[in-house]
Amino acid sequence: MYEHERSFAVGLADRAAKIGMSIFGRDVVRVTLKADLTPVTQADTQIEAMAREQIAAAFPGDRVLGEEQGGDASGDGRVWIVDPIDATANFARGIPVWATLIALQVDGEPVLGLVNAPALGERYEAVAGGGATCNGEAIAVSAISTVAESQLLFAGLAEWNDGPLGERVRGTLAEAKRTRGFGDFWGHMLVARGSAEAMIEPELSLWDYAALVPIVREAGGRVTAIDGGPLRHHGSVLTSNGAMHDELVARLSG
Repeated sequence: MYEHERSFAVGLADRAAKIGMSIFGRDVVRVTLKADLTPVTQADTQIEAMAREQIAAAFPGDRVLGEEQGGDASGDGRVWIVDPIDATANFARGIPVWATLIALQVDGEPVLGLVNAPALGERYEAVAGGGATCNGEAIAVSAISTVAESQLLFAGLAEWNDGPLGERVRGTLAEAKRTRGFGDFWGHMLVARGSAEAMIEPELSLWDYAALVPIVREAGGRVTAIDGGPLRHHGSVLTSNGAMHDELVARLSG
C-alpha cells in the first residue's frame, strides 16, 4: 500500500536534493528572518514551490501543508506535509545536518515518511506496515531499556534551563550513560536506527515531525508528547526505542 506515493516521494526528494545541494555551502546562500525570527533561505522557498507544483500535478485532489507557504492538515483526507529544509540554521552555516522532510497524512495519521539528508548521504523511508530503511537497508531501534545504559539526545540546553520540566529533563540527562545535542531531524533518526535510545524536544511544528513518525514507528520505536499524550502542532515530542518510553514519560511528567 502507498507504493506509488513512496516512489513519488523519492522522486520529489531527488529534485529537492538537487536544489539544496546547488546552494548549500556556497556564497549564493541568502538568509532572511521570518516574522517568528527563524531563518529562511532561497533553498527553502524553491524546494517548497517545486514540491507543491509536483504534488498538484501528480495528486490534484490532495492538500499540501508546508512550512513556508502554510496550508491545512486538519480533518480527514490526504495531506502532503513538507518541510523543505529542516535545520535551516545548519544549512545557512554550512553544517551538513539538514534534510527535506516529506510525509503523507491520511485521515489524520501519517502513513508515509521520507527524510532525505543529501549532504550526509542519508535517506530514511517508511510506509505504514512496511518497515523502515536507511539508504535501502532495514533499520531498527535498540533494545536498551534503562536510562543508566542509554544515550539520550536533545536539541539544545537553553530550552531546559527553567521550570520543573527543565529540572526533570536535566536530572534524567545527568543519569544517562551518554548525552549529545544532536538536534532537528537527525536525533530522531539516530533513535530509529538504533544509535541512541531517545530524543527529547520541547516544541515542534507538524512539518517538523510528520515525516519522522512513520520511520520511528516502523523501526520499532515510539513517538508521543513528553507526557505520553498524542502529538500536536507546536507541542513537545519524545521519540524513544519503545523499551524505555514509559520510564521516560514517568520521569519527565513528574
